[in-house]
Amino acid sequence: MPRPRAGGCPYSGPSPSFPASSNPALIMLEVCVRLREEEVAWCRVRKIRDWTPQAPPSCSAECDASMGISASKAALGATTDEPTEPEPKHLADLIQYINETNMSVVHLANILSEKTRSNSWVVVFKALITVHHLMVYGKERFIRHLASRNSLFTLHNFLDKSVTEGYTMSAFIRRYSRYLNEKSLAYRLIASDITKVKRGTDGVMRIMNTKDLLNTLPVIQTQLDALLNFNAKPDELTNGIIHAAFMLLFKDSLRLFAAYNEGILNLLDKYFDMRKNQCRESLDIYIKFLGRTTKFAQFLKVAEQVGIDQSDIPYLTQAPHSFIEALKQHLASLEKKNDILPPYGLFPLHDVLQLTLPSAAGKSVGDKQQGATIIANNLDGSLVSLVGNLNFGESPIDKC
Repeated sequence: MPRPRAGGCPYSGPSPSFPASSNPALIMLEVCVRLREEEVAWCRVRKIRDWTPQAPPSCSAECDASMGISASKAALGATTDEPTEPEPKHLADLIQYINETNMSVVHLANILSEKTRSNSWVVVFKALITVHHLMVYGKERFIRHLASRNSLFTLHNFLDKSVTEGYTMSAFIRRYSRYLNEKSLAYRLIASDITKVKRGTDGVMRIMNTKDLLNTLPVIQTQLDALLNFNAKPDELTNGIIHAAFMLLFKDSLRLFAAYNEGILNLLDKYFDMRKNQCRESLDIYIKFLGRTTKFAQFLKVAEQVGIDQSDIPYLTQAPHSFIEALKQHLASLEKKNDILPPYGLFPLHDVLQLTLPSAAGKSVGDKQQGATIIANNLDGSLVSLVGNLNFGESPIDKC
């Protein structure tokens, strides 16, 4: 085995021949050059021999990077200054990015947030619509990120004076951005998008405990107030942009009110087991609920007038006035008794309800109890029927 040279690569080829020269310095220089060439050649051979194939870049990584670029382009495409609603193709690309990749949504949110700083009502409105669309149809990781921000939209003073239509649309932009802020804040406060929670008799709002109900229902009320405050009349939905915003609000309103209604049902089920301060708070929540039901019915009339199919619009009925009187009387009885709550079995719902029914006088105890039970069932049925068809056969969107 030949001895390695100074460079670490052994030379095993024939000895190089050098031209004769009378100058020893030139001979030495030529020798060094030849030896260096041989050393480099040997190292190259060794490198090729020891080379092992490297794994190519991950296809999924390349796809994710490509989708990240596509998402940025789609966000820009959805928020152009063309006076039309965001193109469905761009919105579909953004939903695919959110739902089918694990890439960060921070950059996407930054692009849309930057677009809301435009002076054009068209660009700002379309950016808000795009954000709302992603909240409604995207996985919760998008709204979760928005909720983590210190502030979302600061458009309370927005006004586009460049065009006549800008004055009217700017007012709706201010209201719309406030709703999206409240929707984001609600997620931060209750750690879920209430429009996507499981509904029904075993749904989130129907099985929630009293403490959580009293914390959650006011949050829903505030979000619903912001939605109804959009307050667009049929003759004000004059272009595709504001109409697209209204349709997203309509979809949110159905789901939001369904959760609200189920929470109220649960609250009333628990009412006669509550302490005095809880009853007082619950009564206030219920009274506000009745007022919002009236406003929601007006909102649905606008939806009907702008062409939404009647089969998609729930029929609302008002709960009997006698029920609220029963709640008030129960609270009054607790205040007189210094918050000493009778056992539930000794203070059933019909004992309260019969106080509001003059026809119950003169009947036997058994007759009173039987009649009151029917009334209680009818009251509960009236509350349930406030919203008849809000589920649309949907299942909650997976959280991610």
